[in-house]
Amino acid sequence: MRIDVLTLFPDMFDGVFSSSILGKAREKGIVELNTVNFRDYSNNKHNTVDDYPYGGGGGMVLKPEPIFAAVEALTEPLAGKPRIVLMCPQGKPFTQRKAEELAKEDHLIFICGHYEGYDERIREHLVTDELSIGDYVLTGGELPAMVVIDSVARLLPGVLGNETSAVTDSFSTGLLEYPHYTRPVQFREWTVPDILLSGHHAHIEKWRKRESIRRTWHKRPDLLKSYSLTKEEQVWLKEIQQESERTKEETD
Repeated sequence: MRIDVLTLFPDMFDGVFSSSILGKAREKGIVELNTVNFRDYSNNKHNTVDDYPYGGGGGMVLKPEPIFAAVEALTEPLAGKPRIVLMCPQGKPFTQRKAEELAKEDHLIFICGHYEGYDERIREHLVTDELSIGDYVLTGGELPAMVVIDSVARLLPGVLGNETSAVTDSFSTGLLEYPHYTRPVQFREWTVPDILLSGHHAHIEKWRKRESIRRTWHKRPDLLKSYSLTKEEQVWLKEIQQESERTKEETD
């Protein structure tokens, strides 16, 4: 995969693109990560990329010319059309499903804005996706772009050491991930559940699925609304709810 990032602050990506999982993926040639300062594509002698909004109002708005020119310079030599992602608080919420969708692409271009916003013609005639990482406003699109890129790149074959890791992540199955334990078996007064020490893989898998449902119901019950429970899982959920009710009555 090739990923290009249009930004006024390319230095912000140096550490992120050269460290940890992304850095290793880059070294292996699994993903090509590039930053482009779209100020270089400004068409005026002062290299300005923003201007006052028509109709008045506070803040400055990013001009369309430099962003269109930068995207066209990146895409004209290449075959195929990339997904062009605008990072914006008004965009659709970014989810694991979206990460899985974007991970199937060969080329992604991210546009990171600053100031008051973007000229609307960028939204209407250039981008293919508008994404938000939450209902809050940051000083620019760089940090959100880093989040999305990390989430997408780790799904590419060969990026993670264990290929099953991404498959069982929270949200990948529609549920939150089950609890994990490692050595020592006993830490202070807390021990690893016996089932995980049994070596019985079928029983362990069943326990993990049940615990995944338990954790989802306690922490993110909204996810269960769009998850299709099997008959067995429906029984588990009812038992989990009853256990929770008993515990609440005992503590009240």
